Amino acid sequence: MSNRALSFGAIAEAYEQFRPGYPVELFQRVMAYTAQPVRAALEIGAGTGKATRLFAQRGITVTATEPDGAMLAELRKHVPTNVRTVQAAFEDVRPGGRYGLVYAAAALHWTEPKGRWSRMAALLEDGGVFASFGGPIQLADPAVEEAVRVARSPFLASDDVPSPDGTPPEQDMQWPGTELQRSAWFTDVQQSVVERRLTMSARDYVGYLSTVSAYLMLPALEQEQVFGRIMRVLPATVGITADITVHMARRRCEQ
Repeated sequence: MSNRALSFGAIAEAYEQFRPGYPVELFQRVMAYTAQPVRAALEIGAGTGKATRLFAQRGITVTATEPDGAMLAELRKHVPTNVRTVQAAFEDVRPGGRYGLVYAAAALHWTEPKGRWSRMAALLEDGGVFASFGGPIQLADPAVEEAVRVARSPFLASDDVPSPDGTPPEQDMQWPGTELQRSAWFTDVQQSVVERRLTMSARDYVGYLSTVSAYLMLPALEQEQVFGRIMRVLPATVGITADITVHMARRRCEQ
């Protein structure tokens, strides 16, 4: 578990306030893939429960795991009663029965690569489904994006999270689908995109940036400076492209 993975707890309330939730279409897509009712699901790296709510509010009993206590405390303020919380990194989650669905919302890249898929398979029923979804929030206007890049450049060359396995962005199948395709534990790997367009105030967009790990790793004074520089180049409201890339795979049945 990297320092970046544990950098969010100090800003749990900002994460809850400024990160967008997930649309019903995402839930419908995962359920269409499972092709059978899911009673219990396990969530990896639940954060403040943005995705937890999506599934729990539709009748699924969710066990939400999250290594950061402050994030879990924030999650508990917002989720229904059919959510059980466990403070643990994915690597420390112990199978207590198997689930029909295990999912990760913008969190899988924080998990350790070694043994990732055998651990995942141990948490799933035969034929159970793993789903991972997320994607960058990007400014829709290229001119505004360039102005922000220039404003940010003295402090950060990029604020992206690189592909964990080095898959180039132009390749059709992206991570973690690439790893799932190579795994002996999973089959029927699918990748799709839920399109999402949002509008934010400049202040809310900078609030969102304050929850991005690349900025969180900067010293406090540099954070203040870079956010000030970015605010000065933003219009009052900004259009956002926030497409959600969804990867799903099915656990192979044991012989």
